[in-house]
Amino acid sequence: MEEHTDEVRTYGGWRRRRGMGLWGLGPSQTLAVLTLILAILGAGSISTTAMVATACVALIVIGVAVTRRGGVPLASALTQRWRWSWGQARGWTSFRAGVTAHHRHAWSLPGVLASTELVTVDDADGTLGLVRHQRTGTLTATLKVAATSTWLVDRDQADTWVAHWGAWLAGLGYVPTLRWIAVTVTTAPASAARLRNSLAAQLAPNAPTAAHRILRRLASVVPATTADVRTNVSITFDPARSPTRSRRLDDAVDEVRHRLPGLEDSLAACGVTVLGRATGADLTATVLTAFDPTLRDDIDRIIAADGRLPDETLLDWSSAGPVAADEEYGLYRHDAAISVSWAWHEAPRQQVHAEVLARLLAPGQHHKRVTLLYRPLPAADAAKAVEREVNAAVFRDTLRVAQRRDENARDHADRGQAVRAAREEAAGAGMGLISLFVTTTVLHPDDVSHAVADIETRADVARIRLRRLWGSQSVGFATTLPCGICPPQLVTWPV
Repeated sequence: MEEHTDEVRTYGGWRRRRGMGLWGLGPSQTLAVLTLILAILGAGSISTTAMVATACVALIVIGVAVTRRGGVPLASALTQRWRWSWGQARGWTSFRAGVTAHHRHAWSLPGVLASTELVTVDDADGTLGLVRHQRTGTLTATLKVAATSTWLVDRDQADTWVAHWGAWLAGLGYVPTLRWIAVTVTTAPASAARLRNSLAAQLAPNAPTAAHRILRRLASVVPATTADVRTNVSITFDPARSPTRSRRLDDAVDEVRHRLPGLEDSLAACGVTVLGRATGADLTATVLTAFDPTLRDDIDRIIAADGRLPDETLLDWSSAGPVAADEEYGLYRHDAAISVSWAWHEAPRQQVHAEVLARLLAPGQHHKRVTLLYRPLPAADAAKAVEREVNAAVFRDTLRVAQRRDENARDHADRGQAVRAAREEAAGAGMGLISLFVTTTVLHPDDVSHAVADIETRADVARIRLRRLWGSQSVGFATTLPCGICPPQLVTWPV
């Protein structure tokens, strides 16, 4: 008898960008270290005292630059801590809207969301809400989607969906105006009011008494074991990258409307059903309930009564933010809730299955948002990027041989991944920068430690390393909202 065994397809190859530097440093940092060494030698030609004094200072600087704590350079950690202390001393970490305030920024959103505004577009496909960043001009459109579970289909079908998703991401490099996409999965404990309203709307008035009794019992028991799961795909466009170079808002909106249908249709082959485009009211409700989760029942009650959210005259962008928000070094307090955010510190080193993130995305006892941020490299720049990575790997290998050091397993695997990425790019694969952000929200301070432990345990099961965003909690919180915030781009945004 012949035995047939199906091999489970695995995925991997993620690697951190590594420049052509010494001791794990980047090119600019390596140049600074070499300059300090030359300064020591130059001081030695003057006098021994000058050389000793220069060496003491230089060695301290070099030690701070080379030493790492938790995988983060000590210099970066100290700089970040100093910036946090500076901002906290000046009150930049606190926000107060004030219900009766009339100053210019009385109703602005806090932190990095302060420069955003909502743009509503009406077209043949319905109403579309766009979040516009007033400083950079980027426009973010959000699609409401429903993903099919891979546990309900054959393995071959799931592998096909993953392959099409990879092709969809690769195609983003050929859209000149597209900057990044964010896939956000939001989970929260089920609302009892939402379930009751849903059952009440579907129950026939002439239904048997026994049916009424069973459904009432169901409504009282089920919320404890169910959850609300929503998935959004936010696509951020930069009109400044358009070949037409138009600066008018109407032209930028037309560019977004032109690109969206093709991106929507392509998602169907990835095991994703597009439920519709998020309206301005949808985006406002998402931000509002993120800052104050206690309003979820009220929003659900409005939807159950009217069948939709109210228009933007009642639920507008200026009222989506919190009345008060305080960012602490390790958490974020906003209205009646407390949030903690993490960022992806290291991708899985080994090959993983398609369901590797299932445990992290699964609902839990607390509100949670998981955002996968993908920044595609333009097709013209992808080849240069992989070539730089291969050259850097060859440089490190040559340096190792010159120093007569043995190659460790990590360097060997990293060099192999760099070469393999170059081959795949030459065969037509797309290239991009990927990151992941997680935010959990609780309503009581005593639940913070439990929620933090839950997220970190889920991350371990998913074989990824998360790093708590110390001193950047408000940024991590905003990144998981459909507002087009990308932390790596914040350092390049105009002030």
